[in-house]
Amino acid sequence: MNITVENLTRKYGTQKAVDNISFHVRTGEVLGFLGPNGAGKTTTMKIITGLLSPNNGDVTVGNYSVLKEPEKVKQLIGFLPENNPLYPDMGVIDYLAYSARLQGIAEKKIKPRIAEMIRVCGLAIEKHKQIGELSKGYRQRVGLAQAMIHDPKVLILDEPTTGLDPNQIVEIRRLIKELGKEKTVILSTHILPEVEATCDRILIINKGKIVADGTSDSLRKQATGRELLRVRIEDADRDRAFMELHSLETVALVDPLPGTSNYFEIQSHENVSSRRTIFNLCVEKGYTLTEMTPVETKLEDLFRDLTLN
Repeated sequence: MNITVENLTRKYGTQKAVDNISFHVRTGEVLGFLGPNGAGKTTTMKIITGLLSPNNGDVTVGNYSVLKEPEKVKQLIGFLPENNPLYPDMGVIDYLAYSARLQGIAEKKIKPRIAEMIRVCGLAIEKHKQIGELSKGYRQRVGLAQAMIHDPKVLILDEPTTGLDPNQIVEIRRLIKELGKEKTVILSTHILPEVEATCDRILIINKGKIVADGTSDSLRKQATGRELLRVRIEDADRDRAFMELHSLETVALVDPLPGTSNYFEIQSHENVSSRRTIFNLCVEKGYTLTEMTPVETKLEDLFRDLTLN
């Protein structure tokens, strides 16, 4: 189910937590909503779910407006907030039954839905325990189960792997990836590996504004703009190799890397590649080219560039 956010603004006093943002999420897409703490992620998600009202703008989920038909929107969405809303004194099955009744599921359908959620969320061996007896990872699974108990078309997950150990993180990511095959998912996080492992698309927000939108590959290319190569040349004087590389017409910048070996980081001019000209130079001069590796812009570097201002 499609989600469209249009010109959304939310203020707290004079501060704009969300500042006139617009974006679209397609059916069956897992969108990573990425940003530093305080960037506006949670506020945006609460507006989408109908828990907060915007000062300006609107959100439509399917054909329903969160302003005009908030109850319709809530029926379509499953929400797992950062602070998982669990009752530790309740049993897992009792809690899921309680959640199902809150969502208006018919009594005869509650048991089959609970059984399905226990299967999908991997809760079979823990289903007879009280929630307070569960590990953090299994509590997160129970939180996901309550978010999905009414079979929503859209899942909104706010920091779903916070506080989990590495094995639990892998399991929750795998589950989210599977859910994304059938549902539209917005996943909020500030953990970069989470986004790359789980999401089809990344949206970065900073100080209430969207600063980047695309796949991890497209964002890296957008950030780099120019080819960057790491090159190692043997059988050549370091200074001479530096000058000869710098004289190539495709090369914009040569940066000698620390150490005694002839290691260089080479940036090409925009929209051209230096790989062939570097190779031909080495053949012509009789140098041995032992490494020529493209250097990818790291998502961490891009994130830092976009959010540290």
